[in-house]
Amino acid sequence: MNEALTPTESSTSPQAAFSVLFLCMGNICRSPTAHGVFRHLVKEAHLDAMVHISSAGTHNYHPGEPPDHRSQQTAAQRGYDLSDLRARQITEADFIEHDLLLAMDWDNLALAEHACPPPMRRKLRRLTEFCRQHDAPVVPDPYYGGTEGFTQVLDLIEDACAGLLDHVRRQLHHTK
Repeated sequence: MNEALTPTESSTSPQAAFSVLFLCMGNICRSPTAHGVFRHLVKEAHLDAMVHISSAGTHNYHPGEPPDHRSQQTAAQRGYDLSDLRARQITEADFIEHDLLLAMDWDNLALAEHACPPPMRRKLRRLTEFCRQHDAPVVPDPYYGGTEGFTQVLDLIEDACAGLLDHVRRQLHHTK
């Protein structure tokens, strides 16, 4: 686990009332897609000053790399820009600084739980718990598949992020 944060990887913004981190294995397909989709929804809801969004990987396979070109292309077709995002590995500080850490699948949730300080484990959940239309336990890894896998991932993420936005709104309302 990489413990150091560079200034560009700061996990929370000073004005953010709620902070979400999306988590997958390498932080180049699923978690940056969720990051981009949720960032778009939060901005449309005029909550971007109150909600901080980040993404990370459980593994340090692609540090500093942009999202996979297939993720970027699929997201762009629906109006989401992922081009400014860069892969990084989750840090110990992420468990403390984020209010909610959302894993894409069971394996990454287990890895996060293992690395997470016990008092912070309550913050760990699967993104698909917020799905409203799809009944999927996980967001599958599209990396070794074809274009249809990236489309399926985006479908699940859009659904879950819409439910997540409602959850965050409720959390923000309770903190007022």
